[in-house]
Amino acid sequence: MKPPASLGIALSLLLPALPALAQQRPPAVPLVTHNPYFSIWSMADHLTDAPTRHWTGAPQPLTGLIRIDGKVYRYMGDSPRNTPALPQTSLEVAPTHTDYAFEGSGIRLDLSFFTPAFPQDIDLLSRPVTYLTWTVTATDARAHQVDLLLDVSPVIAVNTDNQQVTWSRALIPSAAGSPGLTVLSVGSRDQQPLNRSGDDLRIDWGYFHLAVPASESAATAASPTALHDFLTTGTFPSADSLDMPQTPRSQPPDPGAAHLDAAFHLDISAQAPTQTQTQNQTRHVLLSYTQPFEIEYLERKLRPFWRRNGETVSAMLAQAESQYASLDRRGRQYDRDLTADLTRAGGPGYARLAVLAYRQTLAAHGLAADLDGDPMLFAKENFSNGDIGTVDVLYPSAPFFLFFNPALLEAQLRPVLEYAGLPRWKFPFAPHDLGRYPIANGQEYGGGERTEDDQMPVEESGNLLILGAAIGQAQGNWHLARQYWPLFTRWAQYVRAKGLDPENQLCTDDFAGHLAHNANLSIKAIEALGAYSLMARGLGETATADDYLAAAKQMASRWEQMDRDGDHYKLAFDRPGTWSQKYNLVWDQLLGLHLFDPHIRETELAFYAQHLNRYGLPLDSRAQYTKLDWELWTATLSTSPSQFQTFIAPLVQWMNETPSRVPLTDWYDTQTGKQVGFQARSVVGGLYIKALSDSALAHTWRAKTASATMP
Repeated sequence: MKPPASLGIALSLLLPALPALAQQRPPAVPLVTHNPYFSIWSMADHLTDAPTRHWTGAPQPLTGLIRIDGKVYRYMGDSPRNTPALPQTSLEVAPTHTDYAFEGSGIRLDLSFFTPAFPQDIDLLSRPVTYLTWTVTATDARAHQVDLLLDVSPVIAVNTDNQQVTWSRALIPSAAGSPGLTVLSVGSRDQQPLNRSGDDLRIDWGYFHLAVPASESAATAASPTALHDFLTTGTFPSADSLDMPQTPRSQPPDPGAAHLDAAFHLDISAQAPTQTQTQNQTRHVLLSYTQPFEIEYLERKLRPFWRRNGETVSAMLAQAESQYASLDRRGRQYDRDLTADLTRAGGPGYARLAVLAYRQTLAAHGLAADLDGDPMLFAKENFSNGDIGTVDVLYPSAPFFLFFNPALLEAQLRPVLEYAGLPRWKFPFAPHDLGRYPIANGQEYGGGERTEDDQMPVEESGNLLILGAAIGQAQGNWHLARQYWPLFTRWAQYVRAKGLDPENQLCTDDFAGHLAHNANLSIKAIEALGAYSLMARGLGETATADDYLAAAKQMASRWEQMDRDGDHYKLAFDRPGTWSQKYNLVWDQLLGLHLFDPHIRETELAFYAQHLNRYGLPLDSRAQYTKLDWELWTATLSTSPSQFQTFIAPLVQWMNETPSRVPLTDWYDTQTGKQVGFQARSVVGGLYIKALSDSALAHTWRAKTASATMP
């Protein structure tokens, strides 16, 4: 985890802090969330307060207008600014849905973004489609003439708004279960797949698609004037623009490049005063982004997982449309079930945090197919230096995948393990990363493959040992450990020799700099040796298992002697008067190792409770900032629900009050609530560690995989 590189936009200053809605006030609202490139958010209280944005903060405007009996309002986006906003009355973020409600001029508009992101169903998870649904209802028992417009800026398909784009129209004929689709597409003129890597980048290869079902009776156009015409005259272009390529601009109306537009006319019937059922009409479209290749891994270009069997874009969209109604019902039930279970696991505040982290966790990954068709899941280290497959990002996000589908965690580890087993990786410890997203051709962080400078030897080796054991336990077999046993053994030997009292090196919290004798890192090393003993026992290596378990227990006893500092334990063995969150201790419970005396956990929690700030517990005694994921890990050490709530309450308050309107940051100031760095990262999947600690609950959600479509 690196200090954040500047993304060119001071997002904390970009938008003013606005009063919170009574229902929910997330720092940012997920709208379209698929991978690090196709990820669109609302970073304001109201959907009409600002343009929709890519997670980096760059505008990617989805603009919505509604004409009610001749009067035009905005329901999405802040432009045109002289057009009034339809008052927003509610917002609800669920695991797979984001629902807005607006009311005015005698109607209610419900707007829903639905992404069927079910971790248990890898085929569906990989399908790059979000459904946008409008439902219009009369609220005054009168008839109304309503027209809806959705306008998509072509900047959605390029990195910067000075790149030229082209657009097209296609018809997908009706088929079994699908009424047929009109598909408007836009992409860069210069298609160069996987042409660059980095952090502050948006995709400029592939195509964005606005797919409109024939059953919805919509008018569609690829036109630079549709939004202006709808606003000023109530008309809609009768022909697409043929002037291309053109250069888009990020703010509509755009006089140059064509926007993709769909318009719907609705006759809303009057509702009799005695009627018990509302009169409403519903329309929907599909928002999709397709690309020929997802990731370059060890010089091989890998296709998106959904394309592994040669499926075409038209077939994918047709199937997505045919499944719309059933998927939406499934998603609604999934949302209810998961929210209820998260509430039972950690309370309503915890559930809100975990739900907000749900789609963000998944959207920070690219899901590709290996040459044999197996899934390979690559995390991008967002708002940092854009590394791909960073091991100390996989580690904090792992609870999410262990809870829902351990096969997805395995799909993250395999690319790293394959790379580490190559002759080119010459070190006795594990690598840090695979390169820079989306190019995974070898480690670039620190000394890369050249030197040990600025590596994370104990950190990454310990991470992979712990995750290897966690996958084995969750899956109920040890095939991953068996396949990569020489690697795990090499790293266990290294950690055994170096881990008890680590040298001056980096850990995952490397923004704080190098630290020798790091007590929390030492805990990770000890837990890693215990994890290795679990893998050895699972493989029938009883003598090895006994040896490493004994070593881990002995090291845990020595750790307590080395780190005790009165009423707490130190940040580093040689630094009395300091302290730190010992979040790595959570694996002692989760893996059932019980290497450390429970008194250590109890002592630390009592000490932490005295050092809580308004918005949470500082990471350690060096600064007032914290890490959101580690706070949840520390809170999960609690021995009672009330103690857990003591540590969760400030985080819920922070979520509602932080002035930094960005997709969840995991690095913020516990006194001001402001973002220090990082945003939109997958590490927030670590919030699911509380749910994971309930083994029965985790088993229930993993069992859903058996009934889902799997490769």
